[in-house]
Amino acid sequence: MKTQAPPGVLVYEKDDYSIYEIDGEEHKLYAQNLSLFAKLFLETKSVFFDASTFLYYILALRLPASETDADTSLEHRPQQVTGFFSKEKMSWDNNNLACLLVFPPFQRRGLGQILIGASYHLGRAEGRLGGPEKPLSTLGRKGYLTYWYGEIVRFILSQLNRKIVSIKDISEQTWIQAEDVVAALKEMNVLETRKTASGNVVVNKRKVLEWAERNRVSLEPVVDEVAS
Repeated sequence: MKTQAPPGVLVYEKDDYSIYEIDGEEHKLYAQNLSLFAKLFLETKSVFFDASTFLYYILALRLPASETDADTSLEHRPQQVTGFFSKEKMSWDNNNLACLLVFPPFQRRGLGQILIGASYHLGRAEGRLGGPEKPLSTLGRKGYLTYWYGEIVRFILSQLNRKIVSIKDISEQTWIQAEDVVAALKEMNVLETRKTASGNVVVNKRKVLEWAERNRVSLEPVVDEVAS
C-alpha cells in the first residue's frame, strides 16, 4: 500500500505525524477547499477565495498498525490528514497563525497543540516573534493558554540558578509575545502583588511548580526542535 501524503513540502516529522507546507498560490484548489471546509466548523472564520497570500501547514498522521498490513513499517503506512493551520505570507501584525482547525474526528488528542507549537517553531526559524491573529475564539484562547502555560512553566523551572527572570526573558526564550506571557501568568495566578525596584512584575517560582504539578504539565516540549 502506498503512502498518500498531502501535496507540498515536508517541514516537520516526528513519530507518527508529519507537517507539510503548501503555498496557496501554487495549490489554489487544495487551499480553497481547506478554507471552505474550515468555515463549516469555525463560525468566526472569514473565507478568502484568493488563497495566494497564505501558506498552509497540514498535519498528517500515520495510520495505526491495526489498520494496515501487519508487516508495513511506520514510514510506509498510509497518512491521514487530520487538521491544518494557515498564516499570511506577509503579516503587518506579525501573526504566525491566521486559522487553525483539527478535524472533528481527531479532536481531543492534543493535535491542536502540535499545530500551535509548529507555528511558533516556524516563527522562530524565521526570526519572527509573533502570535495568533486576534481576537481569539473561546476555544482558540483555551488552546493557546494551554500551550503558553506549558512553554512558560518549562522555561521558568529550567532556570535553576536564577533568582530573577523577566517577562522579556520568558518571551525571548519561548518566542511568545510579552502580552501573551503576562496573560498566561495572570491566569495561572503565580504573580506577586509586589514589583521589583525597576517596576517589573514578580513571579513566584514555588507557585509555578505547584501549579505545574497540580495541572500535570509535561516537561517535554510539544514540538521537538531536533525532529524538524
